[in-house]
Amino acid sequence: MTDRVRLGVVGAGFVADFYLRALSEVRDHDVVALAARSPERGRQLADAHGVPHVVSSVEELAARDDIDIVVIAVPQDAHLAAVRAAAAAGKAVICTKPLGRSGAEAAACLAAVMEAGVWHGYAETAVFAPAVMHAKAMVDDGGIGRVLTVRAREAHGSPHKHATEIDRMGGGPLRGLGCHGVAVGRWFLEGATPVEAFAWGDRLDRDDVDSEDNAVMLVRFDDGRLAQVEAGWTHRPGLDNRREIHGSDGWLGVDETGPGALAAFAGQELDYVGEKAGSTRGWLRPVLDEPRTYGYHGQFAHFIETFRAGVAPRQTLADGVIDNAVIDAGYRSMASGVWEPIDLSGLTGPPAEITTDSHHRPAEREAR
Repeated sequence: MTDRVRLGVVGAGFVADFYLRALSEVRDHDVVALAARSPERGRQLADAHGVPHVVSSVEELAARDDIDIVVIAVPQDAHLAAVRAAAAAGKAVICTKPLGRSGAEAAACLAAVMEAGVWHGYAETAVFAPAVMHAKAMVDDGGIGRVLTVRAREAHGSPHKHATEIDRMGGGPLRGLGCHGVAVGRWFLEGATPVEAFAWGDRLDRDDVDSEDNAVMLVRFDDGRLAQVEAGWTHRPGLDNRREIHGSDGWLGVDETGPGALAAFAGQELDYVGEKAGSTRGWLRPVLDEPRTYGYHGQFAHFIETFRAGVAPRQTLADGVIDNAVIDAGYRSMASGVWEPIDLSGLTGPPAEITTDSHHRPAEREAR
């Protein structure tokens, strides 16, 4: 075991705030510094969470001698440059999801940490959510027999500004939200490899995006089992996270954002109800302790523990490569209308040419 792990966080936005909220309840680490393009925003977030130092770039952060791990909490169009800067400085890397805007970009992130020989973790919160982890433990205990199919849905009606820009996002909700479903499907269908995908996606309602606003994807594995992934940006009530695991001798259902311990009627507007809340007034079902419910605590506790022990974590950047490759196949299927093979060559070979001009753009149409 190493001593306390010293972290530096890249970003001062929504994800960085959730990370710091979760880290405040995780042991055996110190957040030493935060990198932010806006000094004012960075200082405000740092002061709110007791982070002593604020710097202006990932390069400056990675160059510090008092940092062991660089935690990347910025949109995915900035991931590759941040991963490369951290790896070049010999620092371990934790990167948020999705790893890149394409399988090739994700593969370039993996190549950077592999060439540098640094420890790396992929911050895919969905498989660290307490309810999902408990369901997996029940599966591993044989409670529902052999898992046959998995259905994973994630949707809301309030994408972040950067997410609506297809060239920054690498697609639409299938990339930004569907990555969670792909990860959940792969985890519960453990031991199998995704080989092909079939997907539908379209812009049904939103006029502020160039991508699809709804998508459904089927992912077939090499042993014949199937994962179904649903993602959308038209779910007006707020965040909708549900997972179903169907087995040969049972079923498990996880509803992270469903009815909880608190119900409320607010006659006046509230400042904050929950992530992507559809309303802050009227009948409300707030999600209690969102970072913990969504898996932020679980993932960082795991990352700190495995880094201190000198072992690979359960989710590495290789998982981000696979998930992005599956989504790439889904977007190709949207265009072709047929099952498309999943290219996993980014796990072992040099990354393909990185482009951002092949993202799925639905044909122009009037909103229906």
